Amino acid sequence: MAGVGSARATITASPPESTFFSTVGVDAGATVGAPAIGDDKDHGDLWPNCWSDDDNVYAAYGDGIGFGSTSSDIGVTRISGLPGSLTGTQLAQGDQLGKVWTANHSRKPTGMACVGGNLYLAVQDLAFDFDDAPAATIAKSTDHGQTWTFDTSAPMFGGSKFTTIFFLDYGKNYANAPDGYVYAYGLDNNWRDSFSNRVPDPVDLWLARVPATSVQNRSTWQFYAGTTNGVPQWTADINARVAALHDDRHIYTNVGTAGRAHDLTTISQGGVVYDQPLNRYIYTSWTEYTFEFYESPTPWGPWTHFTPKDFGGYPWTHTKHGGYATTIPSKYIGADGKNMWLQSNVCTCGGGLNDRWAYTFSLRKLSLTPSVPTTPDNTLDGTRNLAREPGTVPVERSTHFGQSSYNDGVRAQNEDDWNDERKPLSWWGYTWPRTYNLNKVVYTTGTMFSDGGWFASAPKVQVRRNGVWSDVTGQTATPAYPTSSAAGTNATYVFSFDLTSGDGVRIVGTPGGTQTFTSIGELEAYYGSAVTDPSFEAQPATAVGAPWQTEGTGTKGIDHDKGAWAEQGRNNGWINATDATWNAFKQTVPVLPNTNYRLTGWVEGSGNFTGGYFGVRAGTTPYAETNYTAPPGYQQLTVDFNSGTNTTMTVFTGYWGVSAPTWLRLDNISLVPR
Repeated sequence: MAGVGSARATITASPPESTFFSTVGVDAGATVGAPAIGDDKDHGDLWPNCWSDDDNVYAAYGDGIGFGSTSSDIGVTRISGLPGSLTGTQLAQGDQLGKVWTANHSRKPTGMACVGGNLYLAVQDLAFDFDDAPAATIAKSTDHGQTWTFDTSAPMFGGSKFTTIFFLDYGKNYANAPDGYVYAYGLDNNWRDSFSNRVPDPVDLWLARVPATSVQNRSTWQFYAGTTNGVPQWTADINARVAALHDDRHIYTNVGTAGRAHDLTTISQGGVVYDQPLNRYIYTSWTEYTFEFYESPTPWGPWTHFTPKDFGGYPWTHTKHGGYATTIPSKYIGADGKNMWLQSNVCTCGGGLNDRWAYTFSLRKLSLTPSVPTTPDNTLDGTRNLAREPGTVPVERSTHFGQSSYNDGVRAQNEDDWNDERKPLSWWGYTWPRTYNLNKVVYTTGTMFSDGGWFASAPKVQVRRNGVWSDVTGQTATPAYPTSSAAGTNATYVFSFDLTSGDGVRIVGTPGGTQTFTSIGELEAYYGSAVTDPSFEAQPATAVGAPWQTEGTGTKGIDHDKGAWAEQGRNNGWINATDATWNAFKQTVPVLPNTNYRLTGWVEGSGNFTGGYFGVRAGTTPYAETNYTAPPGYQQLTVDFNSGTNTTMTVFTGYWGVSAPTWLRLDNISLVPR
């Protein structure tokens, strides 16, 4: 919910979108845990963590048993091994780790660090309703988590300032730190958006540093106070600090289910890790329904926001769920800095998941590909679906079922972006680690529901260049998209446009229905033929389906998975006839006016007819064609023409029968500018 105001930093704008990463892949749900996914114990949540000198990860939990048997509001554990073979060991808990300084509050862990073999744990007072955090302190262990010491007379931080503390993760035993300081980030007032509005929502991420020899000495802490000529300035006065990151965006401002959290700010308790191979700092934040990611070249900025992951409204499932208290344990970052594991938790009490399997130290894969300038080198090829290129990452507003599988070659399926939000835009697309030429996308709808599933405005095609999404030019649609449920279930629409290039492509528009969502079966991207499915490889069965149509009373079909009968690939089209009528395959395609085109295709046949024709029509009138006889053995046909004033034309391949059994096979029908 919207805050009621907070101390303003000198940074007044929300951060721009990052251009540092070309692709960001986030698993839809946790796949690894400790000690094992699927056990039904209430291990706990939050799990701030650090990588110690003994090569173990130490992590603290709230509200659970950890890996012991007694429940507590706070505890510390040791986690050994690597994802897939993790084991957890219970250490200290409860009063051993901190005091509760404020009535009607409990203790919660918010950050951990290992420096010089010593462990540090930040503990805050958090209200029973999770809506304010007025105090925090730091405990220390010199024996790898067995025993802890802290000031029992007063908290280190009070007055709701800097009371959600998480340390910058500089790797094993803080080995990657550039100096002798420990760096920590903090939030004021609360650990996330205050749903009750009792305190201001956190919109600023504050930064502090403290000598590694005096982490528990509050008087030695210094706060970031801006930069002078690019050099960070520091102050001992907490009231003179400057936010390292300010983001006052509010998301999910209009949700469909009454009583659900809404109007959420994006700065929350998470983690900041230094990704050494990429020389980048990554802040993992979250909201009730999303993960929010930020990156920076330095601990103090400038921070930019990059691809969020939206899990939508409840219910969540094993395979699709978000979480809170997001961190990236530095031990689990790969040697190239591109592949890592993201930790987050889901509480059974929140409605997001109905079982306990994610209420533990839960991990999912996160992959990041830095942007590298590339020159597109893909050539005209009507069969190369760019949506299936290596490194392709699907991008969308949200996924209802967590299945970003709309580039798997299956059109007869459904995913949609219902997320219990009344949202103004929906999109489906891809990002790539390199730049491609492209001039066509093929969108197949998912399911049409009574309350949504279609675009209420004609979808636009956009490409991404230098991090910016821009509309393509010369866009045409075949057939015209109807902007209603008449769009149909698993119906295919071809969007052609002027040749362009980019490292991402998407269709975007206003979602339809009372629940404002769109659906998808498949999204394909091409640079090449205006003909869709030119080799019949996308035909799911032996019957002829969209975008191909047929003419005449003879029988037609697809030789499906009979590669020996195809000119190339697995499939081809066929016609059988026994009379003297006309039979054909056809497809209406978009063309650019006054443009030279070359139509090519391959046919073979029974050889006992002379009235075979291959070409294009303008409306129903033949415009340019060639005659063939189609003897056994594939032969290539070619027709060159200028499109004149036409914006659509119909490609056709067929023949006049001879009152005797005749047959034709056709394959690889392509129409490209020349």
